[in-house]
Amino acid sequence: MDINSLPDDPAVLKALIVDMAASQADQQQHVAQLEQRLRLLNLIIYGPKSEKKPRTGQEQQLSLFDEAEQAVEEQKPQTFEEACAPASTRRKRGRRPIPADLPRVEISHDLPESEKVCPCGAELVCIGEEVSEKLDIVPAKIQVIRHIRPKYACRACEGVEADGPTVKTVSMPPQIIIQGIVTPGLLAHVAVAKYADALPLYRQEDQFARLGLDISRGTLAGWMIRVAKACEPLIDMIIAEIRSGPIVNMDETTVQVLAEPGRANTTKSFMWVARGGTPGKLVVLFRYHPSRAGNVAAEILGDFKGYLQTDGYSGYEALGEREGLRHLGCMAHVRRKFVEVEKTAGKKGKGGTAHAALDLIGKLYDVERQAEKQRLKPEQITALRAEKSRPILDKLKALLDARVASTPPKSLLGKAIGYAIKQWERLVVYLEDGRLRPDNNLAENAIRPFAVGRKNWLFSGHPRGADASAAIYSLIETAKANGLEPYRYLRHLFEHLPAATTHAQRKALLPQHLDPCSLIIPA
Repeated sequence: MDINSLPDDPAVLKALIVDMAASQADQQQHVAQLEQRLRLLNLIIYGPKSEKKPRTGQEQQLSLFDEAEQAVEEQKPQTFEEACAPASTRRKRGRRPIPADLPRVEISHDLPESEKVCPCGAELVCIGEEVSEKLDIVPAKIQVIRHIRPKYACRACEGVEADGPTVKTVSMPPQIIIQGIVTPGLLAHVAVAKYADALPLYRQEDQFARLGLDISRGTLAGWMIRVAKACEPLIDMIIAEIRSGPIVNMDETTVQVLAEPGRANTTKSFMWVARGGTPGKLVVLFRYHPSRAGNVAAEILGDFKGYLQTDGYSGYEALGEREGLRHLGCMAHVRRKFVEVEKTAGKKGKGGTAHAALDLIGKLYDVERQAEKQRLKPEQITALRAEKSRPILDKLKALLDARVASTPPKSLLGKAIGYAIKQWERLVVYLEDGRLRPDNNLAENAIRPFAVGRKNWLFSGHPRGADASAAIYSLIETAKANGLEPYRYLRHLFEHLPAATTHAQRKALLPQHLDPCSLIIPA
């Protein structure tokens, strides 16, 4: 600034100095916010993905908060029971016993006859056995199923006396893909490899080539699309059961789809997931859509009435105003934002607002672990939360209200506080019903297999492929949610679906209505 341009009036100079100081303070605050964001970005890129905290003293806390996109590289966590069990009673690490239901092949190793004689001259007597078990595997093999249908004709009249065909033969059994070489077993194998084991079709093409079979990835993709088309009646039933259940968890994640009409190949589309259904008969629904707009969620839910749990995405806002729908928030997302603050603050953040908020949230989950450990009924959980969780939530709300005015709203801490306050009315809804959870992790866990697969196959080549993926993911994840092994279920489904002609017959093929003992794989 040119000194000659400064005013001579002292009052004007003082005002100018005050303005400069305020501007400098704003700049320093902006720089601090940028530095905080830079530290967070470095942590996201280079830091550990887990949000686990050291479990010492009063800070014991389950890591229940992993986003699908953030947790795909982590190892499988402990079960809830293992994590909650005292250290002295937890299962020790080491080799687990081989499952008893696996087939056994016995190989006998016996002494030569010459060594079965004692030096004293007496014959040795067998007094027992030493048995050691080792795992073996038989590599996949391809076989051809030949359907042989004898043909019959009349040699006496050569068919001239009959109005029907001259040659008679029995019809082929109904097939899910007519006039194709693929069997239900092969279809199930390809579907499970891609959608449960995240093995892209081009890698499966290479595997088949090593086994001596030439099947292109285009053929494999065509099979999946035709299978999904045949399963559309089942998907409609899953949608109906989602809408009839008392609780629905929803989430969405990105997917890149090529050849979408009017859109560039680099444009992001979305895979939506809804988890719900009647108690004890869970269903998981995946739906592909180019948009993340709120009307997609409304279309999926239809006339659903009950509890809907989501994260804080604004697209769900309109759903919360519908009659008969009670909207829940997600405490995991609130916690995640305070974890980001604590991570970027480092040692300076210990004892601060973020640390205090995380400590209170940890106590909320202590109550949930207590209910889980005691195996309380829903009405008992409601009473326990009213007694123990409500006071903790009141303390958390008081902390947020006390800090919001003195915290810059654009800082990470300000954003965390602002998000929690904005979501507060939905965060406390879970106190109303013991069937509810404080977080939306059920939906995030349901969508995680899709996020894992996306890291391998990267994109869908066409909207038809994305729709097919959504349908098959729905069937596989619903099967897993109901304790069914995916391959056994899909093979059973593909074998029996072509012959199912009524609504009742198709409904009986849904995973939640199947008896696991009925899934027998022929030898």
